[in-house]
This record gives sequence, structure tokens and C-alpha cells, in this order.
Amino acid sequence: MALAAALEVRLLAPLAAPAVAVYMLAMATTSSTQIFCGHLGNVQLAAASLGNNGIQLFAYGLMLGMGSAVETLCGQAYGAEKYEMLGVYLQRATVLLTAAGVPLAVAYAFSEPLLLLLGQSPEIAGAAAKFLQAQSIVAPSAYILAASLALHVALSWLATSSTSCGAPSAGFTWAAFADLPGFAKLSAASAVMLVLEVWYCQVLILLDGKLPSPSGERPACRVGNELGAGNPRSAAFSAWMVTAVSAFVDKLSYIFTGGEAVSRAVADLCPLLVGTIAVCGIQPVLSGVAVGCGWQATVAYINIGCYYLIGIPLGVLLGFKFDFGVKGLWGGMIGGKLMQTLILIWITFRTDWNKEVEEARKRLDKWDDTRQPLLANKE
Repeated sequence: MALAAALEVRLLAPLAAPAVAVYMLAMATTSSTQIFCGHLGNVQLAAASLGNNGIQLFAYGLMLGMGSAVETLCGQAYGAEKYEMLGVYLQRATVLLTAAGVPLAVAYAFSEPLLLLLGQSPEIAGAAAKFLQAQSIVAPSAYILAASLALHVALSWLATSSTSCGAPSAGFTWAAFADLPGFAKLSAASAVMLVLEVWYCQVLILLDGKLPSPSGERPACRVGNELGAGNPRSAAFSAWMVTAVSAFVDKLSYIFTGGEAVSRAVADLCPLLVGTIAVCGIQPVLSGVAVGCGWQATVAYINIGCYYLIGIPLGVLLGFKFDFGVKGLWGGMIGGKLMQTLILIWITFRTDWNKEVEEARKRLDKWDDTRQPLLANKE
């Protein structure tokens, strides 16, 4: 058993290290925005928290969730040595995600009335809307798109003309439009699974806005989340994060804000942060297993029950009825995550892996499209 575990660690390490780096860099981008806004004032930090996390992550969760269908199918196709399907799955996902981006852009354009409808403070909602709309400034976007176009042309040449890709079917293929409803069904299940998980954390931000003094409580809550936002992929890393946060709890919050009140509130919330990190050291691993096996629909139902029928009502009860405030909201969130983690552990240990292999083979056979691509490498 120990030898098998050691071998698995050796196989996972090269895959996990780049993934951890990507998540850390993505979170660093978000955190840097919070840092600059936090030193402008508490209202600005609250607005950035609401705009960057409460609203943007609603869209981010949906798009990332739909994209996770590619992880399931490409991982299984690669394992089955059906390399020609990797590009097809990628192109199918691109078509669906592009279509999904249109209504999300409309939601960004009307962010302020939507925030007011959700009961947010007018001052913070207005500032959050400006934060979101500022991302539509034309000149920087034009420069970025020009650079992206140059890179796109180079990569397009590499994918369609160069033999260095090492696999056929690298170019565009009409197979990308084949069986879109079936692919959309798996993408929808993936999106629901991840959206329910991502939005669960963001609901805390929105509910926090209905507490007294949201411009003080929300930054504390958001800073606490950012301090532990490393998306830990193992229990060992989780333990390290708990120790690090506990040791520097009185200092780390000043990176995000110079306000004494917010810093004290962050220190007061850190015990809950420690509990969150401990649970999140296990839960992402189990969710990764679910994505790899194609259990997205099952996990979506689990998320609905644990998060929205137990976690959020419990948090609202503790936060508003029993006057625990942010601590009550966060405590309910931890309770929901803990229950979800326990259920996923139970499912994982009871899984018939031979049956899962057969299910993966059937899924690949169903979507295996061997038609020649429109642009194919020629001998």
C-alpha cells in the first residue's frame, strides 16, 4: 500500500505542480486588486470585493464549470489513446463557452440595478458597478487584443501547418459541431456542479452586505478568504497554510488594508479561516476525482443539498437570528462544506472502479467521431 501511494505521488506531482502554480497566479491577480483598493478605503475595498468576487466569480464559476467537461473527456480520451478526439472536444467546448459568454456580458452591463435588487448598499453597489464597468476601458483592451492576435496567428500556423504538433486533427473540424446537445448536457452538469460550489462562497459576500456596517464587515470577510485562497490540493499543504495563517494573523491583513477596524475583524475571523482551510485540503481532491469520473451531475445534487439546503440556511440562522454576524454566516458555510466532504469520501470509498472504466469506455465510444477535419495535415 505504501509503495502504491509513493508511486501515485510521483505520477501526480508533475501534474499537480503546474496546476497549483496556475491557481496561485490566478488568485494573486485577484488579490493584487484587493490590495490596491483596500488602501483607498473600506468602502473601496468592499466595492472591489463585491465586484471582483461577488459578481465576477458568478460568471467565472459558470464558464469554468462548463469547461471542466473537457477535463473529463480529454483525460479519458488520452488514457484510451484516442488522441484525435482531444482537439474535437476542445473545439466543442469553445463553441459552447462563446455562446454562454453573451448573456454574462449583459449582466455586467446592468450590474448596479442587479446589486440593488439583491439588497446591497447603494453606495457600495454604485462603486462596485464602476469597478466592473471600468474593465471595459477601450484603449488597454485594444492593446491586449492586438498582442493576442499576433500570438493567435503564430499558434494557428503551428497548429495547422507545422508537423511539430505530433498528432493529426489539429486544425478546425466540423466534428466540433457534432453531438453538441450531448456535449452540452455534460457541460451543463459540470457547470452546475462548480457553479453551486463557487457561488456558495460568493453568497456569503452578498449576505454579508445585508448585515449592519457592510463596508467594515465585508472587507474583513473577503480579506480572510483571500488569505486562504491558495486552493490547497492536499491535506499536507492545508496544514502548512493553517500554521502560516495562525502565526501571522495580526500582520497579514495589513497587506490588504490600513484600517485598524478591518484588521481587528480579520484577526477575529481567522479561527474560522483555519477551519475552512482544513476542510478545503480534502474537498478539492474529492471534487477532482468526481470530474475525472464524470460524476458532475451526482455532485451537483450533493452540492444543492449540503450547500443550499443546509449550509446557507444554517449560516443565515446563526448570522441573523442568533446575531453571530459574519461568524455565523461563515460557520454555516463550513458546516455545509464539511457535510459535502464526508459524503464524497463515502462515495469514493464505495466506488466500483471496474464499472467506472466501462462507463468511460462507453462515453468515449459514443462521442468518438473519426471524420476527417476541415484542415488536416497531409503527407
